[in-house]
Amino acid sequence: MTTTIKDLGEIELLNRLKKFMRCGQIDDDVAEINTINKSLLINTDLLIEKIHFSDEISNAKDIGWKCITTNISDLICSGSENIISFTVGLVLPPSTHLKWVENLYEGMLEAMQEFGGEIIGGDCSCGETKMISITAIGEMDLPRLHRGNALPGDYIVSTGFHGLSRLGLALLTSEKLPSEAPVSPELINRAINAHKRPYPALKALKALIACKPQSTSWRAAGTDSSDGLIESIRGICQASNCQAVLSKTSILKHPDWPEDDIWDEWILNGGEDYELILSLPKDWAKSLSNKLKSAKIIGFIKEGKPNIFWDNLEQTKIDQSSLFRHFKL
Repeated sequence: MTTTIKDLGEIELLNRLKKFMRCGQIDDDVAEINTINKSLLINTDLLIEKIHFSDEISNAKDIGWKCITTNISDLICSGSENIISFTVGLVLPPSTHLKWVENLYEGMLEAMQEFGGEIIGGDCSCGETKMISITAIGEMDLPRLHRGNALPGDYIVSTGFHGLSRLGLALLTSEKLPSEAPVSPELINRAINAHKRPYPALKALKALIACKPQSTSWRAAGTDSSDGLIESIRGICQASNCQAVLSKTSILKHPDWPEDDIWDEWILNGGEDYELILSLPKDWAKSLSNKLKSAKIIGFIKEGKPNIFWDNLEQTKIDQSSLFRHFKL
């Protein structure tokens, strides 16, 4: 019987591809290249129409902004403050309007003006569906943030709200909300902006670097929450071979977020929020939560086979069945 990608799923496909690369090469979203004078971080993302973006809910400028900032987020969560350059690969149907392409690039440039970098090249081809491939290059002056750097006793820190982008997507597509709880105009505006124009956590990275206690060695596990809060923590646990215990009451919510467990599912698994998720030595975690208003300690790391639990008396295992996976139909 022939094995299909659907049979494997995204995680197992990546596991099968590891044999073609150096050990540990794909444990993080970025690759590191060491040159004589500096270390570079490189990230590639592929965005496909109707899966990652849609002209029905976002204009081309917003799509361009999002293409760049999602790549920047991967560089930031690996420790890069200095964004150098980008290449852009395009697949476009022949019927695509030139103005759409120009607006796409204008949105990209707006993001680069905010966070740094320039377009240095790329490629284009013809196809039935729009596809955008971005390769981002950043400079790394400090030791890396790796998913696999977590140790038992660390505190887990989140640098901001989750669930906003998922709510924004629901509002933009007229999807039925989890309940009939009222949603404030401020929350609606914040959620739509979070989905259409995500903002990478560069401020949080700078705060992390600035607040490290002198007595603490540089060791930090990090990722962003682009695939959801729980998925990002699962990735750290998997790469570090450890367990996470989370405090549900400590997870930061927007002040207007409805108080309902049904809504909290979007906080846990919504995705595309692009906050930093960090596993830090206790004193460093406390220092960051004191320095950065949006940073919150939400749990801790302990020994054990990779898994995630709530910190209730029973230490209930967190359901991970609803995590987003490519190739899952």
